This record gives sequence, structure tokens and C-alpha cells, in this order.
Amino acid sequence: MLPTELISYKQTGRSIAILTAWDSMSARIVEAAGAEVVLVGDSLSMVVLGHSTTLPVTLEQMLHHTQAVGRGFKNPINKQPLVICDLPFLSYQCGEEKAVEAAGTLIKNSCASAVKLEGAEPEIIEVIERLIRMGIPVMGHLGLTPQSVHQLGYRRQAEDLESQQKIIDQGLKLQEAGCFALVIEHVPSNIAAKLRKKLRIPLIGIGAGEECDGQVRVTADLLGLSEKQPPFAEKLIPGSNLFTNILKEWVDKQNQSPKIPTTEEHL
Repeated sequence: MLPTELISYKQTGRSIAILTAWDSMSARIVEAAGAEVVLVGDSLSMVVLGHSTTLPVTLEQMLHHTQAVGRGFKNPINKQPLVICDLPFLSYQCGEEKAVEAAGTLIKNSCASAVKLEGAEPEIIEVIERLIRMGIPVMGHLGLTPQSVHQLGYRRQAEDLESQQKIIDQGLKLQEAGCFALVIEHVPSNIAAKLRKKLRIPLIGIGAGEECDGQVRVTADLLGLSEKQPPFAEKLIPGSNLFTNILKEWVDKQNQSPKIPTTEEHL
């Protein structure tokens, strides 16, 4: 699937479900679940690498994990999910040249067909336009942008009229710059609904209500595996407790098994 095909999904009213993956095992699971779009998100910094924010993850690590995701797919290439990879912090904020090199590295050396980056400030718009001119599809990201955690925190965004209008204006700018889709995170649902109606490209929500063209979720959040559960991503099963208890039963069973005597002990 080409990234731009998601625009036709919006036009026909077909919903878009996006799940994250971070290695071959998670890729195999989300593909088998039927996800047509897979995001290798910089959330792997927290979910897999144990950091408290997304900031520490490197381009090399994003590439490493995206390559692993590609190896996990089992369907023929033409039936595999569309893979989008996050550009990590400082891989695109330092100018167009560095951004093209970073995005090109991911596209050239992995299964990713597009990249996602955060924000819509003038410098970011210039980067997006340059990437698209170079043939690299871009997905935008507004609202709660985790790479701006030290400025915005993890609180819900666009709570006042001024910031709500800013979100709408930025969404239109990202569309004009050439983004094929836009993620909007942790904002009031009425703002997401309003922006969706103004956009020709699909609006993908996470913590932004149901009136979006699709939804994206961190797979570990849905499975109850994340150490800290986001308030806008309800876990479907208590995965961490479930797996811990099952493994604990096995460990306890091994510890309680009778010891097999050695030859000397037997004599």
C-alpha cells in the first residue's frame, strides 16, 4: 500500500486502524491481527528500552527496530502492512539536510515507506516540504507531541480557544505542505472533529475522541504491558499481571520439583 492510498480511505469513509510494533514478534502479532498500517513509534524508547521519555532513542535504534519489524511479517510483500517510522528527537529539528539524511536512511535500509514527525512550526514545515520533494512521504503529528515533553508535559492540549484555533491552523498547514495523514493526540474530541471536517487527508486520533478517520494505539498499552498506562488508552487485558502470574507458576513449579540425585548421592 502506498501512503497516499490512506487519503482514499477517508474519501470512502473507510476507517483506519494503526498499531505499533517494535520487533519481529510484535510485528507478527499485529499483522496477524489484521492491522493494515503499522507504526514503529519512538514510544519504543519507553516500551522497550526503559527510558522515561521518547527523547533518548536514536536514529540507529529506530532503524534497528524497524528492520526487525520487517523480518516479523509473514505475508507476501504486496500484502504486508504499510510501515511508518517515527523520526527521533534531533533527527529533523536541526535542519533540512540532516532530516533528509535521517529519513532517507530509514526508507533506504528498512521496510518503512514513510516517516512521521511532530509539530508544525515554520522550520518543521520547511523540513516536511523538503522531505516530500525528495520523495519521502510524511505523516504529521499535532496536539500532545511527546518530543516536546519538557515544554508541554503529558497533559491534554488545546484546552483554550486560542490553542484550539492554532491546532486547526497547523493541521491545514501540514496538509498544504504535503502530509498524507495527520496524527492528533490528547486533545478535546470536538476540536478533532472540527479539524477532520476541514481536512482532505485522514486524521488519526489517539486520545482525541471517536470522530476521527482512524485510530492509532501503542500495542503495549492495549495489551496492558506498559509500565504507565496513558489515560486515553484503555488496556484490553491485564497483560503484565497475566503473564507474570503464568510465569511465576512455572518458576514455582520448577523450584518445588524433587531434586534428581547425582550418581554419588544415590550411592
